[in-house]
Amino acid sequence: MTPTPRAHIAMFSIAAHGHVNPSLEVIRELVGRGYRVSYAIPASFAEKVAATGAEPVVHTSTLPTDPEDWGSEPIDWIEPFLDDAVQALPQLAEAFRGDEPDLVLHDITAYPARVLAHRWGVPAVQLWPNLVPWEGYAEEVAGPANAELRQTERGRSYFGRFEAWLARNGLGGLSVDDFVARPRRGLVLIPEVLQPNAGRVDHTRFTFVGACQGQRADQGEWERPAGAARVLLVSLGSSYTDEPAFYRECVKAFGDLPGWHTVLQIGAHVDPSDLGDVPGNVEVHSWVPQLSVLRQADAFITHAGAGGSQEGLATGTPMVAVPQAVDQFGNADMLQALGVARHLPKEEADAASLRAAVLALVDDPEVAARLAEVRERMAGEGGTKRAADLIEAELPV
Repeated sequence: MTPTPRAHIAMFSIAAHGHVNPSLEVIRELVGRGYRVSYAIPASFAEKVAATGAEPVVHTSTLPTDPEDWGSEPIDWIEPFLDDAVQALPQLAEAFRGDEPDLVLHDITAYPARVLAHRWGVPAVQLWPNLVPWEGYAEEVAGPANAELRQTERGRSYFGRFEAWLARNGLGGLSVDDFVARPRRGLVLIPEVLQPNAGRVDHTRFTFVGACQGQRADQGEWERPAGAARVLLVSLGSSYTDEPAFYRECVKAFGDLPGWHTVLQIGAHVDPSDLGDVPGNVEVHSWVPQLSVLRQADAFITHAGAGGSQEGLATGTPMVAVPQAVDQFGNADMLQALGVARHLPKEEADAASLRAAVLALVDDPEVAARLAEVRERMAGEGGTKRAADLIEAELPV
């Protein structure tokens, strides 16, 4: 399909690496095919979005930016998305007034996007950066959880406000669950091997296109030091990184380990001085070009976020999964079940356990064989180009 000059695609997401990063290569590909792409995003991610060739449409968000501000109860993890959607919708409607798109793309958390697509009468495609609900999920998981929430005053208020908001915007026929998790069309930006109950997923609704990573040359390149027989990357991602005790255990486990060089990413919340004496074979950074390191790494200690998990699979890197929160526990179990990782609970991740797990993985030929099988299967999912093809197919003729 050859795009017309006026073909306009609008993407909507939130200011979170785990939600923005999976979409960037898809957006870059669409821009490269000649489409005009607007990307609605808070200011903190505008520069990253602009690097794809898309035009950032900046709006104000009320979502917490510090993991500690998200609270500790299930209601704390869902209320902010509704509150943010209610205040963001008028901003976004005004920003696109007179320049409405032909197609809406949106992250799973970008609730205003689906409302706007309905208002504008254009198709919407939801981009999923993590697992999707399978047939029966509502009865087995969401239903019991929501029933428990509805027994509380705060939970009843949340669902009541959400349902009223949908009704005011012409979507009163949808339940909250259907609005959030049952799109007309969804593209899943993770490999199907990471999806629980994959055989029960509605493939007429959801298509797994796998990792859409690109080369990420703009993030810089990491060079393997001369003499490093084996390389280990340690990273807990971008959010749950305030773990100085864990990093000290990693230094203890791998510092001065003969032949090993460790790249330790500690995030923005930990001062390197909190780690104590660090041997010369351990390099410490607040951030590293992760994919570049993984392409040269022999092992990966990861929090098992969706992005890190699939990057480890795509590069064929054995993983020790030390999950910190949310979907990471399920991802860790999936990786272990695939035979390519060890799930090491956070409370058990001391120096001895970390070292033993890494050394066992890298010396196991069965792990290497399973990683090769998974990489081949992932390559067949199509990635960025297939995602762009499927999005093109949704554009009005």
